[in-house]
Amino acid sequence: MTPLSLIGIRNSGSGIGRFEVPDPRSPILDPEAITIRTAGAHEADAIHELIDEHLAEGHLLPRELGEILVHAHRFVVAFQDYEVLACAELAPLSRSVAEVRSMVVSREARSLGVGRRIVDELVRRAAAAGFDKLCAFTHSPGYFVHLGFSIVPHAWLPEKIVTDCHTCSRFRQCGQYAVVRALERPRHGCVPLAALHG
Repeated sequence: MTPLSLIGIRNSGSGIGRFEVPDPRSPILDPEAITIRTAGAHEADAIHELIDEHLAEGHLLPRELGEILVHAHRFVVAFQDYEVLACAELAPLSRSVAEVRSMVVSREARSLGVGRRIVDELVRRAAAAGFDKLCAFTHSPGYFVHLGFSIVPHAWLPEKIVTDCHTCSRFRQCGQYAVVRALERPRHGCVPLAALHG
């Protein structure tokens, strides 16, 4: 992964705060050179590492490496120069609802539009697979609202509650918002749902 950034001090006028100073050894990321594509099983370790590195931010649930390996084909990754910079999984919850799961963008790739590109790709894939809705559970609902999602009560997504929430240690106290986006199916053929399962 990219070398860690240095931490500096800034006087913002309203107080002193910490800010990240780019590490001169870090590669300069070119948004045009960042590619979005389906992950391969050989990238499961990099995806797992990326998720683990950002658990401390409190916006992700941990994932087991074995689970990521089995479902690597459901992940979309952003990469440049053989480095995975971001990832997200398109996880089916039912025949009509899919979820954006384990979405994380590395610190050095933020503010480059990578997250939007990944969500746009998951929307496209979910619609092509015949899903009616794409949902996410997030601590930052405003980001998803900006991308066309709407905040809804958790009870509107019983598929998620039955599939994951009722066994989660943070059930009823996770602090996440449920967001949903209705999907328009393409006029042409659909990708079989079976392609996302397994």
